[in-house]
Amino acid sequence: MSDAIKHECGIAMVRLLKPLQYYKDKYGSAFYGLNKMYLLMEKQHNRGQDGAGLASIKFDVSPGTRYISRVRSNASQPIQDIFAQINERLNTLNETFPEKADDVEWLNNNAPYLGNLFLGHVRYGTFGKNSIESVHPFLRQSNWMHKSLLVAGNFNMTNSKRLFNDLVEIGQHPKEMTDTVTVMEKIGHFIDDEVADLYVKIKKQKGVNKKEASPLIEEQINIKKILKRSAKNWDGGYAMAGLLGHGDAFVLRDPAGIRPAYYYKDDEVVVVASERPVIQTVFNVAIEDVKEIERGHALIIKRNGKISTNKIVAQLPQKSCSFERIYFSRGSDASIYTERKNLGKFVFPQILDKINNDIKNSVFSYIPNTAETSFYGMREAAEDFLNQQKAEVILKGQRSLSVEKVKEILSERPRVEKLAIKDAKLRTFIADDTSRDDLVAHLYDVTYGIVQPTDNLVIIDDSIVRGTTLKKSIIKILDRLHPKKIVIVSSAPQIRYPDCYGIDMAKLGDFIAFRAALELLKDTKQYAIVEEVYASCKAQKKLEDTEIENAVTAIYAPFSNVQISDKIASMLKTEDINAEVEIVFQTVENLHKACPDHLGDWYFTGNYPTPGGNRVVNDAFINFYEGNDKRAY
Repeated sequence: MSDAIKHECGIAMVRLLKPLQYYKDKYGSAFYGLNKMYLLMEKQHNRGQDGAGLASIKFDVSPGTRYISRVRSNASQPIQDIFAQINERLNTLNETFPEKADDVEWLNNNAPYLGNLFLGHVRYGTFGKNSIESVHPFLRQSNWMHKSLLVAGNFNMTNSKRLFNDLVEIGQHPKEMTDTVTVMEKIGHFIDDEVADLYVKIKKQKGVNKKEASPLIEEQINIKKILKRSAKNWDGGYAMAGLLGHGDAFVLRDPAGIRPAYYYKDDEVVVVASERPVIQTVFNVAIEDVKEIERGHALIIKRNGKISTNKIVAQLPQKSCSFERIYFSRGSDASIYTERKNLGKFVFPQILDKINNDIKNSVFSYIPNTAETSFYGMREAAEDFLNQQKAEVILKGQRSLSVEKVKEILSERPRVEKLAIKDAKLRTFIADDTSRDDLVAHLYDVTYGIVQPTDNLVIIDDSIVRGTTLKKSIIKILDRLHPKKIVIVSSAPQIRYPDCYGIDMAKLGDFIAFRAALELLKDTKQYAIVEEVYASCKAQKKLEDTEIENAVTAIYAPFSNVQISDKIASMLKTEDINAEVEIVFQTVENLHKACPDHLGDWYFTGNYPTPGGNRVVNDAFINFYEGNDKRAY
């Protein structure tokens, strides 16, 4: 994605099912779980670069022993920073007590971050906050182990204000209105309720005091019931992970399956991560051994090692985020790799249209590097097209063609080249706009001498969000190669609507497709539609979420995809660009064909999977119309 946007967070959880001595004997280290957590988090670094955090819980330690350890960082390399902090503390301990290095029981009682249960998080700050207080895992601490709670997740709630007010109504005084705090406090409230009810029940049945009741409460506490009560009014996309201080753990997934979560279990470990290939790589397991947590369900791991999946909320139609497949998740997943290739393949007929079927005078490339896989699919489609042309020529002239001519025909290949290389060392450090724009225009180096003045230059990108980098940098750089035409191809459809489930695409005015539609409304003297949409959005403010309709679709309704694409192309071409500029977007139909199991497409179509989505898009339009530079959720 040439337009940098912040996006998906990532979670990682490890539950060791054997005593720590087992891992010391088998793998040579009692820190086996911690080592795996480092790998799980580093392998998901693509999901979060604003912050990282890790928490661990020890089992079977005496009162007075710190059993929860937590470290968080918002440094420039947060994962490295938190593990550097952990290593520093462990090295100091080892230097002070070298004779205890192999004593697992002593280490369990004295070494921080050694534990049986781990929760890690890598973060993108969706709300632009990068303070340490915003970094997961969040901790709700209590002197009762079963009331202590750690929470981390990949999520956004569309109704944070309602969740906040729910807490106020039950007498709480939350310190913030963020969805993380409200979610954690909601779970914490129902943990408190469950514990209180269990204590009364156990005391009545067994006549025990609070000390004697604690282990019985920990054994009987009903995580499924707590989550059902907590998630009742949640509206959003989420993969929510939690640890209770005594050792229970859970990961809950939203009812539409918007945010991803995968798990693996054997007799040694249970592991959860946001991406499947991460688990495959770190634990060296087959693809079929890694399962997806079903939407609306929770994976629950009890302190005694019992593992179950439980339905928590009623399922909605499955709308797993298609952007996961296009861009966010690592392309090393077998199905994602195939899907991204298909995205490049399926958009090729539109490319042919723009280059008038002229493969011979066209050069194909990609930018940025994350678009490489879809480029492979585009290249294969170009090869298939050229092979069909070769076959037709050979069959048509089979009697008159010489061997040399047949060889010449067969030797023709699509012209595929690596033309743009990002200069990772370059930083735009000058503050004034003119100087900054000039520096941005040099973020990529290009390969000279490949493109001829008669050539079409076809460049595929993952997606086009704002168009800023294309306009200020990429198109200018490509024009230096002096092609006849530049065709920018997006493997994703036009991004028209904000996301409210975890991706930082919140403001309508940021989207080049939205701005293009507005320009078309002006050009065709239909700008009154903007006033009508604003009036509809304001009128619907009084309605319940379930009654609200997306009014913003009317902005795009008068125009075809091609009209909007052509307007985007004209907006991105500045006066100093000599080449003709064309823009090609994937169709929604071909997106669904390429990613048949991930049909979440609300940012392209406006079809939001939860009721809160329609409220958010209407509020986003109100913010745009009124000039409020803020998010709608």
